[in-house]
Amino acid sequence: MRRGGGEVPVSGERSGRTGRYGEETDRTYERAGFGAPVRRGSRPALVVVDLTCGFTEDSYPSGADLTAVVEATATLADAARAAGVPVIWTAIAYTGAEAEGRSVTWLEKAPGMRALVEGSRAVALDPRLPYRPEDQLVVKKGASAFFGTSLAATLVALGCDTVLVCGATTSGCVRATAVDAVQSGFPVLVPEECAGDRAQGPHDAALFDIQVKYGDVVPLADALAYLGRLPGPAVSRRPSVRLEGRPTG
Repeated sequence: MRRGGGEVPVSGERSGRTGRYGEETDRTYERAGFGAPVRRGSRPALVVVDLTCGFTEDSYPSGADLTAVVEATATLADAARAAGVPVIWTAIAYTGAEAEGRSVTWLEKAPGMRALVEGSRAVALDPRLPYRPEDQLVVKKGASAFFGTSLAATLVALGCDTVLVCGATTSGCVRATAVDAVQSGFPVLVPEECAGDRAQGPHDAALFDIQVKYGDVVPLADALAYLGRLPGPAVSRRPSVRLEGRPTG
């Protein structure tokens, strides 16, 4: 379903060529018909995925030092807010029973995330981020910000026609959210400097996969320019819709 009120001109066409795995790999995907640039609507939303302390600080089993990602995302969030674009934050948080038991199968595969318990600092948004109490927050149990939440319905209610996805980790929750955004009917942009992972290999592989199949991986400067071209006053008149959950920690 097409949403929103038009498209924002793209400054230059982007192809599926990523350069991450060599010319032959790029040519393979081009021959297969993958990697065309996505539509950029005039009513985007910014979804910041799981930049909580448990992921942005290397003192946690699930974390890594994502200082550069946090700083870049703060810049992007400020620009989105200035353009009247809704900023939606997500956090993974489990009850004590979920964290200690066997009801969440994912935690059996990734036991390092058992530290992500409701009310702990691990699930609090990184304090360097420009979160505001009036911002929307999705508290989730799985990788995708769409799975088991009202995010898709909220984006439709807000009239959004494009989703900028950033956060952590690139190969996990960012990629899963990007895939589900496309499956929910939203073109996806991923500002490269605003996504981070524990290791470079999975990060690069996920960005490659997103670029050729699901969305456009763009420089932060490109995303900022896109936000700067939006019809701000029209975008800012969206209705206010709250999502489930509250910041924890």
